[in-house]
This record gives sequence, structure tokens and C-alpha cells, in this order.
Amino acid sequence: MAQDVLCEVKNCKFWANGNKCAADSIYVVSHKGKEASTSTETDCKTFEPEF
Repeated sequence: MAQDVLCEVKNCKFWANGNKCAADSIYVVSHKGKEASTSTETDCKTFEPEF
């Protein structure tokens, strides 16, 4: 399993210094059912905007 999860979305509440994701878990979904062919066919559902 990955030791570091990188994220460049600085307005996410889980964004941490060094482009790290500080969420306890990550949830990624595919736009095309159970399989994706490219990263553009996926979304991170863990994202929450920083207020």
C-alpha cells in the first residue's frame, strides 16, 4: 500500500504541506462502472473544500 498519497488540490481540507493528503482513507470512483482506462475517468470522492 502507498506510504504517501500526493495531492495538488490546495483548497481540500485534507491537503497538507508538501502536497500530501492527510485523509485517513481515500475513496476513488470510476465514471465508467467498475473499470477505468485513464486517470481522467476517475474522481476522488474524499475531497472536501477547505473553508
